[in-house]
Amino acid sequence: MKYTEEMILQSPSGYCMPFEEEKNKEVTLSKGYGELKDAVTGETSFHHGINFHASHRPLAAVASGIVSGIGNDKERGVYLITRYGKYEVTYARLVNVFVRFGQEVKAGQAVAVSGNDLHMEVTFDGEELNPIEFLTMLYGNIQILGKSGYGAAHEFTPFDDEIKTRYDRDKEEIEELMIRFLPVYMEDLFRGEYIVPEYTEQSLRNVFTVGATRNYFFESMPSMANPLGIGSRALPLAGKVQNLLIADFLNYLALRHNVYLSTTSEEVKKNFTPGQ
Repeated sequence: MKYTEEMILQSPSGYCMPFEEEKNKEVTLSKGYGELKDAVTGETSFHHGINFHASHRPLAAVASGIVSGIGNDKERGVYLITRYGKYEVTYARLVNVFVRFGQEVKAGQAVAVSGNDLHMEVTFDGEELNPIEFLTMLYGNIQILGKSGYGAAHEFTPFDDEIKTRYDRDKEEIEELMIRFLPVYMEDLFRGEYIVPEYTEQSLRNVFTVGATRNYFFESMPSMANPLGIGSRALPLAGKVQNLLIADFLNYLALRHNVYLSTTSEEVKKNFTPGQ
């Protein structure tokens, strides 16, 4: 398809790539778009999309749009379709979806988590496109807005240094629990079925008050990975916030689902009454 002026994606909230690059690693494809030949059988077939090596990665809305489809089928597994103007972008082979059908989304907003890899398809006005061409246009929009000084170009902004927490040794297990339970946790919070303990709420207020008085926030461009735009000066504060949020998530799992980290002692488990 030949790109025309009509195909320029307009987005009030800016633009964002689908997922963040891993530190010191290039994004690679496991399967390209178009006609492919099977290495074993020699048969050819047409692949209607591209596959990324992107295992269990948070996925973002790429622009201002609306969720136009959520489903599950044999070929694509769990999938999410988001409409951006005349474009429709499909994320497939997902393990979790954080948005609802008909929900409006903005660039950089977390919408899903990929499975072992990410399958992506793109159409414009119903006509199929090579997703690489779409992503190239998207990246160009991000670069142009960034150079022009507008704050509408959303990119993932990881820290140069990792945030250290008291839960680092259980990091992988906690991430697996978040993939399973985070949407339910957020839904229960929204509905008031789980109330954050007063101590946690007050501690978070205190931490953010300190951060505001020391001008820690918005040192850099906010993004999905760094929504407050904090820099390296605020790493100790970020660590405190992480500790509080992870502790509350684990508290929720214990009280509502009777689920604990494998390293939790029987003595600690006695402090919880599941079902509260």
